[in-house]
Amino acid sequence: MQAFPENPEKILVRSTNWIGDAVMSTPALKSLRLACPDSEIVLLAYPWVSDVFRYSPRVDRIIAYEKKERHRGLSGLWRLARELRQERFDCAILLQNAFEAAFLTWLARIPVRGGYTTDCRSLLLTHRVHKAPNIVVKHEVFYYQRILRGLGIPTGDNELEVFLPGFEIDEARARLRQLTGERTSAVRVIGFNPGAAFGPAKRWPAERYAGLARLIARRYDARILLFGSRADQETTAEIVRLAGKKAQLVDLAGKTRLITAMALIGECDAFVTNDSGLMHVAAALHTPQVALFGSTDHVATGPYSASAVVIRKALPCSPCKQKKCPLGHFQCMKMITCDEVFAALQPMLG
Repeated sequence: MQAFPENPEKILVRSTNWIGDAVMSTPALKSLRLACPDSEIVLLAYPWVSDVFRYSPRVDRIIAYEKKERHRGLSGLWRLARELRQERFDCAILLQNAFEAAFLTWLARIPVRGGYTTDCRSLLLTHRVHKAPNIVVKHEVFYYQRILRGLGIPTGDNELEVFLPGFEIDEARARLRQLTGERTSAVRVIGFNPGAAFGPAKRWPAERYAGLARLIARRYDARILLFGSRADQETTAEIVRLAGKKAQLVDLAGKTRLITAMALIGECDAFVTNDSGLMHVAAALHTPQVALFGSTDHVATGPYSASAVVIRKALPCSPCKQKKCPLGHFQCMKMITCDEVFAALQPMLG
């Protein structure tokens, strides 16, 4: 196998598909930019992930992979391959591990294609990276950096990155004033993120979030922002109903763009969250957070931040990595109490 090109003119990077994975891949993108300062780095990403990279100086352009629209189905895949072929990329680096990612870059006739040899795609790659035996016991930031090292590209630090321009931050602060009124130094702004796209096994119950909101209201003059997508609106509405008016909750689920949510998380004094994409956003923005883990692996996908506290119960069945509790009891999340989350939160609020 020939060496991976040094300083190629034009590099395609296939992004990961989920917000959290995208954030965890940002150190690898930084490493790539530092190793190839003169290359044009183009990211292929789903629209719902693009905001993670929109203002990143590590990327020159983003190509939207509109899999639900113009790139849907086999005909859409062929269309995207033709579009990529016209770009005349020198090489492709596949951070996304599915067979489709390798197949697409092969269809696009990109001459050099590097990535992990997962999902039976070895024959479609010109430069194959094998998973290190110990990679599964490390955080996923190492997983993405390892792809570059396997291609002979030097890697740097593992700090997560999310870039927000001043005007987005100003808009978020204006939105915050509109939602909560003028903020004084005594008022705390706390974010709750009760959703998780992977499945219900990752979600702390709505009644626990409501109970935590009531505890906060008794101790602090606080405004609690509820984050989430449209899919989380039923859950956030239930939290608002159960918590009562004194808790001063503001339901933002499904009402913000991702970039706005990211900027608002950056304005929070603290963040309480399930294992989710926004948990990783908070880690990248250094927002203090309490992360609640049950079915997933806190070592591999926990918040990569010194400002984070992880709460989990070391049950024999956890982490099961299942979407739903296979035993039906959901104890890994139910055993996490409002009181212990509140205790972890208090030092962050002062």
